[in-house]
Amino acid sequence: MAGQDSLPLRRLKVFQPLNRLTDDQLVLLASRAERRSLGPGQRVVERGVRDGLEFFLVSGQVELEAVDGRKSVIDAESDKALHPIARLQPRMYDVTAVKPCEFLVVEQDILNQMLRSAPVAQVEMDSGEGTGGEESEEHHLLMEFYSELRSNQLKLPSVPDVAWKVRRLVDREESTAEQVANAVSADPAIAAKLVRACNSPLYRGFSDVRNVREAVVRLGMRTTRQLVTVFSMREVFKTRQAPLQREMEKLWRHSREVAALCWVLADHATRLNPEEALLAGLLHDIGVVPVLVQAEHHSNLFANEANLQHAIGELRADVGTAVLESWSFPPTFINAVRFAEEWQHECPESEPQLTDVVIVAQLHAMIGSSQNADLPSFDQVPAYRRLGEMELNASRSLQLLTEARARVEEVQQLLSIR
Repeated sequence: MAGQDSLPLRRLKVFQPLNRLTDDQLVLLASRAERRSLGPGQRVVERGVRDGLEFFLVSGQVELEAVDGRKSVIDAESDKALHPIARLQPRMYDVTAVKPCEFLVVEQDILNQMLRSAPVAQVEMDSGEGTGGEESEEHHLLMEFYSELRSNQLKLPSVPDVAWKVRRLVDREESTAEQVANAVSADPAIAAKLVRACNSPLYRGFSDVRNVREAVVRLGMRTTRQLVTVFSMREVFKTRQAPLQREMEKLWRHSREVAALCWVLADHATRLNPEEALLAGLLHDIGVVPVLVQAEHHSNLFANEANLQHAIGELRADVGTAVLESWSFPPTFINAVRFAEEWQHECPESEPQLTDVVIVAQLHAMIGSSQNADLPSFDQVPAYRRLGEMELNASRSLQLLTEARARVEEVQQLLSIR
């Protein structure tokens, strides 16, 4: 089957990261790849298997089933099909064909080797200083770094234990507030934060709550689940090297600011749950965390700040998507990570989505910063047109956030609870 009826180059270039390869490399890749056809009901990959292959969905539709039973569908015409299917190894999902499917199957080793030898210009490493396409040592190192990430030789951060247990409990209809409170109480630091949050201006009732169970009852199961995840995320933003930890702290501050803006925007301009928006904002750059952790092993390369920022820009969406997939987060959160910095992205759903809120919050967070030079004007961003019935525009959104500044600060204080 290998090499028969090779796909045209324009079709290959649709896939990421194949779009980084030259035409000659793509021709060679196609000759060494396999075209594989499967019918409805046939298994594509099995959970737990490490096969060293990348499956690109050329046509058809597949269903992914996680270990906890959650299912999602990927259609060949969707944005999700731009990347390899269930790319983490060992496989995190059972993947089954729903409709007749065709795949391009590539060995990871072959693809990684080609990516390492891709010319500098293909991966936008030319800094404009006359490299002339020469392959620098930095370029080889960066390609090696990408290869490690794509081959899953890095350790993705895991969901903190308390957050995982609470999410599983709340997802079960029969779970009680007592059971959820017991799970939260297993982590005294998170339990204390939840009680303090419940007594904060955002959630305070006529009287203060005195214990975790009362906090869960007042907040409700869904809000409790989101806040426990929010509070536990602080531990994920850690690395061992001081220079990289400074980057991690900067990332945490930015994520916290975007999260606070998401809470306010969701509360004022959509019917979305503000705590879900808060969490989506906090997680929108989660893909940067593994990049910074992995950068510990490439200190020579990332002594150059430009190289580090380039790697972050190239990988944040892809790695972030992989992290949330491995954490079994729902598609709404995964899309918010994938499209957080794609200003022209337009969600297909009629109602505002978490992605819209994160995009708008990001733009507001970047206004007035050193990052605002290349930002589009508000009226060019589809997410603005979708935020509820407020017909949000530049002046009205700035007015909204100015009026809600006190609320933004309250949310920031919530995220700063120790």
